Amino acid sequence: MKAAVFIDRDGILNTVQVVRGQPVSPKSVAEFQPNLWALPVLQRLRNSGLLLIATTNQPGVSQGVMFRRDVEWMHEKLGSALKLDDVFLCPHEEADGCNCRKPKPGLLKEAAHKWQIDLGRSFVVSQKWQDAEAARHVGCTSLLLHSPWNGRSHHDFVMPDFAAATGKILQLTASQQLVEA
Repeated sequence: MKAAVFIDRDGILNTVQVVRGQPVSPKSVAEFQPNLWALPVLQRLRNSGLLLIATTNQPGVSQGVMFRRDVEWMHEKLGSALKLDDVFLCPHEEADGCNCRKPKPGLLKEAAHKWQIDLGRSFVVSQKWQDAEAARHVGCTSLLLHSPWNGRSHHDFVMPDFAAATGKILQLTASQQLVEA
């Protein structure tokens, strides 16, 4: 089975605006910009044999303020620009009670099924506590990038930035390979 790095989309893989202290996802194709500075960092992960999968909650689809096709186009652009293996989306708002909305682990489970991923050898990178909580539910190692949205819930590591998180992932992956050998 494969190992993967699940990366929260907004704020790491694409730009966001911060409004009243909260990150706001792009609401239109015109607003959507991949963070191209992440490409060399992602390449280091890819070169180590890890799958690269973006995950995102986009309740604007359920609320009718975003079109599903626009979000799919954003993800095509993101995957192409950053050479991701896949993007998994929860289009629901919290009141919908779905299993895919983070902090629930549905997106991670769906990706694990599709890609034959060993979640116990995989990682979740985000700025938000919801992703770390989803990681905990399925046994992934969580790496939160230091931000105002880290919360106080479970997390394995808090790192200053994506490059530092990548270094930690590569260190942990090398340790796993030594143990398995």
